[in-house]
Amino acid sequence: MGALAVALALVCGWLAPAAVRAEVAEVTQLRLERSEEGVLLSASVRFELPPPVEDALLKGIPMFFVADASLLRDRWYWYDKHVAGASRYMRLSYQPLTRRWRLQVSHEPIGNSVLALGQSFDSQDEAMAAIQHLSRWKIAELADLEPDARYSVDFRFRLDVSQLPRPFQIGAVGQSDWSLSAARTQRLALESVR
Repeated sequence: MGALAVALALVCGWLAPAAVRAEVAEVTQLRLERSEEGVLLSASVRFELPPPVEDALLKGIPMFFVADASLLRDRWYWYDKHVAGASRYMRLSYQPLTRRWRLQVSHEPIGNSVLALGQSFDSQDEAMAAIQHLSRWKIAELADLEPDARYSVDFRFRLDVSQLPRPFQIGAVGQSDWSLSAARTQRLALESVR
């Protein structure tokens, strides 16, 4: 009976970390507002970097995150119509020599020829906070909205492994530790559009 209890405790101990890893990221807050500037999105995403991702970062390999937002108009007869959308690409890197974190943000995939807004941080926590919180991000123009239509916004956040160096892409395929994503859909509040 004692051996059975020990075996059960070991199995539960192995399953508990797997259950914790299964839910890696979650959208904890999603707020939409209509203003004179357009449709603005504010969001908070909570996640912990998986150990292989954090290890690669600390060795100087940059990680790429993508936030996508789609404005959809309700249709009763077919799929909802995509009206507008926006993407935000973020590149997080660590410089081991200076021990500083660098975050670049752009509306296009970050490469050699893309201009991106850059910011430096003293700690990993500060850099991660900047990635995890989006504030008043413009995803659509007011002109895109019809006064009597109903809309919803589909928000997605993910780690983009397709921009990693080729050896990491090969190693990341099929690995749950390299799968980091969260999604949430929310209805845009009905109000008169001026």
